[in-house]
Amino acid sequence: MKGRNGMQRQEKIAQMNRTVMQKMSVFLNYEPNFVKKDMLDELMRECGLSAEEAFSYILAAAVGLDHENDELAREIFTSYFPRMIHRLDVREFLSDPYIQTVHLPSKQVGSWQFLTERYEACEAFACDDLVLDGEGAVLPQIGFFLEPYSYGAVRENGREWMSVNPNEIRTMRAPIARAHGRVLTYGLGLGYFAFMVSRKESVSSVTVIERDQNAICLFEEEIRPQLPTREKIAVVCADAFEYAAHEMKDGSYDFVFADIWHDPADGVEAYLRFKLTEHLSPKSEFAYWIEPTLRYYL
Repeated sequence: MKGRNGMQRQEKIAQMNRTVMQKMSVFLNYEPNFVKKDMLDELMRECGLSAEEAFSYILAAAVGLDHENDELAREIFTSYFPRMIHRLDVREFLSDPYIQTVHLPSKQVGSWQFLTERYEACEAFACDDLVLDGEGAVLPQIGFFLEPYSYGAVRENGREWMSVNPNEIRTMRAPIARAHGRVLTYGLGLGYFAFMVSRKESVSSVTVIERDQNAICLFEEEIRPQLPTREKIAVVCADAFEYAAHEMKDGSYDFVFADIWHDPADGVEAYLRFKLTEHLSPKSEFAYWIEPTLRYYL
């Protein structure tokens, strides 16, 4: 009987996971600005709720989660939402060393365009990797600010491709903390990872592999001159997989970090290809951007 109850519980968790992932995906893609500051303030004032609690009630209504009358919805609301919804403080990100150091220009090179993006007050966005708990629950991490927040980004042909937004900053913290010695990273972006690890005394050098010459030009002309640790950073124009197959020698690098994908839609296949290259450098420690999220989609 215990085994049967356990299986039923796992089936229920799987059902809740599917519901949460589907509803949050639709919300973030199509209605991220649904929650308004005045709505939040009114609910907090009249019901004595915290910002996260008030946001959760409005979000549940927005996605059609009837937690008052539906048992499954009620468990999602009481068990998932408190671990999913986060009021963020703009000071956490404005104090980031990269944000403090680098000022991005308004400039276009080829199909790449520097610009400033903005989260409005109470706009919802993914703010970290998926969290998987011990029971198997999958918890997307959703953040919001109580005031507008601007961040630098680059669009390629109109699509945001590189940015230093709160999700980027938070999902980089673990690999940055692990980086040591001679570091190799696949993917330049706006140089966030390269700069942050170059600041560490335990890191002696950072080699960046980037195949897009426009991205390299933007970095070299606009970002590198602002970096106080720029002498530790070398950028090589090459395809990541070709470099891994033909140029990476065992013992050349102590830490290898891959970050060449935009999201799980284009990242799972590339992640699996990179995992196959680990045997080429068994002495290296490997890390991958948003790996917990990518592994969920395998």
